[in-house]
Amino acid sequence: MSDDHTHVQEFFGARAADWDSRFPDDGPAYAAAVAELGLREGDRVLDAGCGTGRALPPLRAAVGRSGVVLGADLTPAMLQAAVRAGRDREGQLLLADVAALPLRPESLDAVFGAGLIAHLPRPEANLRELARVVRPGGTLALFHPIGRAALAARQGRQITPDDLRAEPNLRPLLAGSGWRMTAYADGDARFLALAVRED
Repeated sequence: MSDDHTHVQEFFGARAADWDSRFPDDGPAYAAAVAELGLREGDRVLDAGCGTGRALPPLRAAVGRSGVVLGADLTPAMLQAAVRAGRDREGQLLLADVAALPLRPESLDAVFGAGLIAHLPRPEANLRELARVVRPGGTLALFHPIGRAALAARQGRQITPDDLRAEPNLRPLLAGSGWRMTAYADGDARFLALAVRED
């Protein structure tokens, strides 16, 4: 296991048990971001880096019982917390690295990634892997329930020009990874970037 993986697992593993109680009011923001993906009944969607599975209920509601909902995370403790919360009933949970997904090419209609991009060790390659498993014309949502400035303040730091989530950095990063950004919002209430998988 790489040092990057070990760091991610240690960071989230230590926080998994009380993760949901630390952020109890995020549900509406997750539901609103999922709605922006434009999912339809029967679609196949992945929550990449699903954590405790907070996006799984709105994803299931969007695709219905005929759709497929997958949640992939690198940290076993986060997936265990998802099971304790009953969110495994909304989708299939996978212990998997989003850098090497156990999925066929072009097998999904969409990917949802909450708080994901800051934890990707090789963002361009990792976003390319997400593009690999999404059909051309499929969608990607990179989301955080609070905006960049609010998150930085919560963490006691300043936003820097090299922040991957800044639009001038994220747009070319996505373009180099097989995605075309179609929408970008970064305010106090949330961060959301939407992209379409290029042909």
